[in-house]
Amino acid sequence: MSNLTTSEVKVNKSGQRIVSPDYLLFEAPREKFFMTGSEAVKEAVKRASVDASVSYPITPQSEAAHLIGELWVEGYVGVYFRGESEFGVMSEVAGCAMAGARTITTTSGPGTLRAFENFPMWAGTRIPVQLVLMARGVNAPLTIQPDNLEVGFLLDTGCMIWYAENAQDLFDMILAGFVVAEKPSVHVPVITVVDGFFVSHTREAIMIPPDDIALPPYDPTKAPMPVIDLEVPPGRFLRDPFVMKSNYISYATHASWQFEVRAAIERSRPYAKHYLRGLVEEFGNPEAEIVFVAAGTAASQAKEAVRLLKDEEGIEAKVVKLKTLRPFPYEELRASVKNAKYIFVPEFNVVGWMEREITKWLYGYSNAKIIGAPRVAGGMTMPAEVIVKEVLNYIKVR
Repeated sequence: MSNLTTSEVKVNKSGQRIVSPDYLLFEAPREKFFMTGSEAVKEAVKRASVDASVSYPITPQSEAAHLIGELWVEGYVGVYFRGESEFGVMSEVAGCAMAGARTITTTSGPGTLRAFENFPMWAGTRIPVQLVLMARGVNAPLTIQPDNLEVGFLLDTGCMIWYAENAQDLFDMILAGFVVAEKPSVHVPVITVVDGFFVSHTREAIMIPPDDIALPPYDPTKAPMPVIDLEVPPGRFLRDPFVMKSNYISYATHASWQFEVRAAIERSRPYAKHYLRGLVEEFGNPEAEIVFVAAGTAASQAKEAVRLLKDEEGIEAKVVKLKTLRPFPYEELRASVKNAKYIFVPEFNVVGWMEREITKWLYGYSNAKIIGAPRVAGGMTMPAEVIVKEVLNYIKVR
């Protein structure tokens, strides 16, 4: 029996002092640093007691993957290696997680699509893997520039999806992501999205706690699925004869499990609300009739547009920034737009998947006109002036 008392310091395998998630995220003293989003990934993983990471290079996430490799050399990550492809990477991290390891990986754009079959498998096997997705274009002709079309593809894979606006969000969300995903009542993957290049390669001020403290290690014995070992092979998850048979019992099993995965995402809601300090964030005049609903860099640009509208046009507006897409913060959104007359949805993609989401969740709850604009794609930027022009052009002709 251990002789440790509650007053004794516990450390992880890297020698860092283990602290509670609340202390690490909310209470620990922080110091200002100037770093890129990729470097913020490294700093978060350094404090996350990560057991395993597998990587494959693709712009713009290659640097983040490389920096996680440096953490392995420094002793902060237990296992690290390069996979043979993005599909291989996502399969290999699944194996790590099924074996009870806290696991993280990164990808972007075409890499996401090449690996896509794995994401519903991650959700179906209830593994709390974290994917840091640095969104980029996926269309032809080839582009490595920012575009978040791939996020729309991922919405219904059964994974939690959070969206970071900046490097600070990214740092905090990575740490919070492990905590929420590993809750026994949740235990599904979390995809932490950030806009490639706009955040991954841009330096900004970020407040981070000391690197001698870290999250408590993952406890796989609390997982709702058994950890694989010599008695529970990985095939038990995926090829059970009962599930594989073609009969109504099998069909019902599959259907009920898919509902359970999505119910688990819903159960993450109170935890995400706590660790993200709310599922949405408002900026601007709370009573404004012009509202922007956005996530990521689009939210940043919309905030600048709010300032310009007020300073140059005398028009009040506000931004509702969505921090999470799955679970979708529909209650918070409905409350935030109760006074809205016009809702603009700025997006970095050509199809307007965010507009579709907003329209779906506000149907029957708001009489505001929803305008899916401005919308840019393929690496185009979205200056605040472009957003202001869209608003002025719309309201002047109405």
